[in-house]
Amino acid sequence: MANEIRRLALKMVYHAKASHIGGALSMADILAVLYNEVLRVDPMNPNNSDRDRFLLSKGHACTGLYAVLALKGYFPIEDLSNYAKDGSLLISHTNHLVPGVEFSAGSLGHGLPVSTGLALAAKRKKTTWKTYCLVSDGELDEGSNWESILLAPQLKLDNLILIVDYNEIQSLGSVKDVIDLNPLPEKFSAFRWDTFEVDGHDHQALKSVFNKTHKLNSKPKVIIAHTVKGKGVSFMEDKLLWHYKSPSDDQLIAAIKELDEK
Repeated sequence: MANEIRRLALKMVYHAKASHIGGALSMADILAVLYNEVLRVDPMNPNNSDRDRFLLSKGHACTGLYAVLALKGYFPIEDLSNYAKDGSLLISHTNHLVPGVEFSAGSLGHGLPVSTGLALAAKRKKTTWKTYCLVSDGELDEGSNWESILLAPQLKLDNLILIVDYNEIQSLGSVKDVIDLNPLPEKFSAFRWDTFEVDGHDHQALKSVFNKTHKLNSKPKVIIAHTVKGKGVSFMEDKLLWHYKSPSDDQLIAAIKELDEK
């Protein structure tokens, strides 16, 4: 499924002459494990009040989320051909009017604060659903995230799971050169989060670490997923260029061929 997410995301970006394919490819494995193994959701009943909530805060990478939702049956795969077209619901940042999308993203730094509120609401209503939020590493430059990172442990939100897509490249360069986040695990631990690190492309490791987040101990959970921007397409991997660029005809053919051979 992860490579099919990548194929569909590439085609969407190519046909729309859009951008942000690198960040969509880096999180494809995380999405595949979440939607196949972790989230309690039902495509036939997307508004079920007992569903787990998943918020993609790095909404510019929406092609990955739209792809996995289509593959799981929230809407026809054929609808993906409308991505970024005038009048389409599949706009170039996540749109909550799309079945299965919980949160409309735009400016970065909003997903975790909203997720914190959702997790608190679930606690106060004494419900058992969990809130999962996927952020980019560059997005952690936003102060609104750190307000939530301070608040969530104070509220004992052990039903909140944050995933950091730590591909180490953001819009203006490497994360280390723009604002160095290290030591990131120690920061979260100091802020009283249960902190885990994982290879964000290893499905068994991802499944195992998600299972560890089920422990109810009054602490919110964070999974720092070490990923590669542009993962799966060799000429896109670890390249800042693919934060912005859409593939040419020849590059799309080469990328799909490489994924088909994996």
